[in-house]
Amino acid sequence: MRVGGLASGMDIDGIVKDLMKAERMPLDKMEQDKTWLTWQRDAYRDVNKQLLELDNLTLDMKLQRTFNSKSTSSSQEDAVTAIANTSASAGSYNVEVKQLASSAINVSQKGITAEGEAFDPNQRLGDAGAHLKNGGGIQFDTDYEFFTYDEEGNEQRHTFQVSQDQSLNDVLKGITTADNGVRAFYDRQADKVVLERTETGDFNKSDTFLGAEIGFDSTTNSGFFVDVLQIKNGVQQSDGSWAKAEQGGKNVQFTYNGALELESFENTYSMNGVTFNFNNVTSGQAKINVTSDIEGSMEKITDFVDKYNGIIENLNEKVSERRNRDYKPLTEKQREGMEEREIELWEEQAKKGMLSGEAAIRGALSEMRNNWYSTVEGTGAYNQLAQIGITTSPNYRDGGKLLIDEDKLRTALRDDPDSVHQLFAKSGEGAEKGIVRRLEDTLDRTVKSIERKAGKSTSLDNNFALGNQLKDINSRMLAFQDRLVQVEERYWKQFTEMEKAIQKMNSQSTYMMQQFGGGF
Repeated sequence: MRVGGLASGMDIDGIVKDLMKAERMPLDKMEQDKTWLTWQRDAYRDVNKQLLELDNLTLDMKLQRTFNSKSTSSSQEDAVTAIANTSASAGSYNVEVKQLASSAINVSQKGITAEGEAFDPNQRLGDAGAHLKNGGGIQFDTDYEFFTYDEEGNEQRHTFQVSQDQSLNDVLKGITTADNGVRAFYDRQADKVVLERTETGDFNKSDTFLGAEIGFDSTTNSGFFVDVLQIKNGVQQSDGSWAKAEQGGKNVQFTYNGALELESFENTYSMNGVTFNFNNVTSGQAKINVTSDIEGSMEKITDFVDKYNGIIENLNEKVSERRNRDYKPLTEKQREGMEEREIELWEEQAKKGMLSGEAAIRGALSEMRNNWYSTVEGTGAYNQLAQIGITTSPNYRDGGKLLIDEDKLRTALRDDPDSVHQLFAKSGEGAEKGIVRRLEDTLDRTVKSIERKAGKSTSLDNNFALGNQLKDINSRMLAFQDRLVQVEERYWKQFTEMEKAIQKMNSQSTYMMQQFGGGF
């Protein structure tokens, strides 16, 4: 039971609160230390995030196409375009496209529904088959067959079955989803079924099936196509001969530089590092120009340097920023009495200098600066970045930012892009390792060093240094809070005893006054 100053007239509750404020001061300090360590941990992780972003950008700087990319143009863009890789020779290519590659297609020669009937392609054939012209001719649960051809012209046999419980759409979907290179579907408006190859090209070089890409005839078990779906292999001519009913199935045919006749199954063709894409037949020869894309290379290198400079500037600011010790992290009780904007401005000052003088970051900045200065052996015409126009700023306040002489870099990319690539990305050990690969090593070591101190978002507290400190502070805070409860109880107990004593004294005084007063 707590007695709050009834006898003494004192504000015991206020006195205890004031006393507990003094007792809580070590706990407030621990809370501030915990907040500071949490901010530090997050600041370290933010540094690692930036370093990992830079590390991801180094991938492009190791690719040959970054330094030796090619651009193309076509005099007939609607008919033929091209893509050139780094091995392509700059120059002109003349291409005349005479025929595009196409997929083979065969269609029902007449509607498949019986006259006067209505056919539902989603109804089971055991019921709906009677509405087809030759629905009674369906052989259920037997193997029907057709043939296709591979790129070497080898015949490939395919089978499928028709059950009474399947609809026509089920059967056609089964043909389409099987690994046979054929697509099949029914068009309700035309009342016809379409069979077509999923690949372009002329694969059947023989006279078998009249040269059709989807082969079947009276010699094969293909009655479901021929009799039920009305898809024929041939069309009889007036002279009694048979012509292939199937359409398409052509190779692209083109002439290169007016001399070399070429074909391809697809509407693309690669030669000498250039991939031609054919969209239409040409009007005469189309001229394809292949040139070095120096401006594209310049943009990629410049973007990388800009990102690097931005990170360098940010990290230099962090390690050079001095801590403002007049602004300590706010405790929860302090925040309760402040406006949101006041808290924001206070914490802006309190967070300054979290990474001041951090050795791992300073070491990384110094090492990266040395990487850019280093000589790379065995790279051809260039063995230092200064030779291609990339140098570090002479102003010490820039903290090792890179500067680009665009004219000099452009010249190097035009004269010897392979040597520029090797300077950045050469594999090897020691002095033979390219600049970017050395930079990767520095970034990797720094990231691991910071992770040992601040961990990752998925790390447990006991797996990194700051986490262990936070864990220790949490334990000490819990123990101290238990102690504060005991101290507060002790204060109240002492004041309660004081109140009881005063009350007892007052009672005795009143009694004595009454006794003395009665004697007169």
